[in-house]
Amino acid sequence: MAPPPLFQPGKELPLLWEDRHFVVINKPAGLAAHPGPKVQDSVESRLLPQKRGGPWLVHRLDADTAGCLLIARRKSALVAAQKAFATHETIKRYWALVEGHPTRQQGTLTTLLRRVSSIRQGWKMVSDPMPETVHPSQTDQGRLAQTSWRVLASDGTSSLLELTLHTGRTHQARVHCAALGTPIIGDGLYGSRHDAGRTRLLARSLEVPVRLVSPPETDRTVPRLASSCRIKATAGDVELERFLQAHAIPARP
Repeated sequence: MAPPPLFQPGKELPLLWEDRHFVVINKPAGLAAHPGPKVQDSVESRLLPQKRGGPWLVHRLDADTAGCLLIARRKSALVAAQKAFATHETIKRYWALVEGHPTRQQGTLTTLLRRVSSIRQGWKMVSDPMPETVHPSQTDQGRLAQTSWRVLASDGTSSLLELTLHTGRTHQARVHCAALGTPIIGDGLYGSRHDAGRTRLLARSLEVPVRLVSPPETDRTVPRLASSCRIKATAGDVELERFLQAHAIPARP
């Protein structure tokens, strides 16, 4: 039996991967994940409510970020996927078109991220160096954020970076690109306000290992069945793919 429709009529979004438990959509840039006081159209508001509840967004993306967004059709699937995110079993890769070029071709950045607010700018995240002696779980200085990066292409003035997020902090990719001295093009909050157009950030690929357990039976002597699967999805972006083709850095032998 085919699963019920996922979206409100006329509000469909492109699918990258699906089974009877999950769907990965290609969220367009400019569409918020959740509705808010000033936001009516969102991924969540486009979903068609189901009789047994859901569907549910497993995680979120900034409104300006396009790409892979995981949706659970069932509550048991939601719990299983969120466990994979919480235990850092997921693989989340982003593409970012940034200003300039990092000082190295690849590396890993580990910092503390904390939220600050001002009347003029509102709130934003700030990256601070890791303390030498105090573990981040024991301080209020911020939350640990770790990103690995490598340069895929460069034309001398701009570079395409592949980012692997080992943690999932608010604005992590954007803040860490700025911390490298290469803010994302179009990011008016962490980069140049003179180029505050579309943020060139794509949630390029997502891999999520999930272990699903069947609902409990009335007879508790009957064992609960478990099944495993690995969600794998990749999103495209015409502009970023053209930049990669034109300015790709040859792979080292």
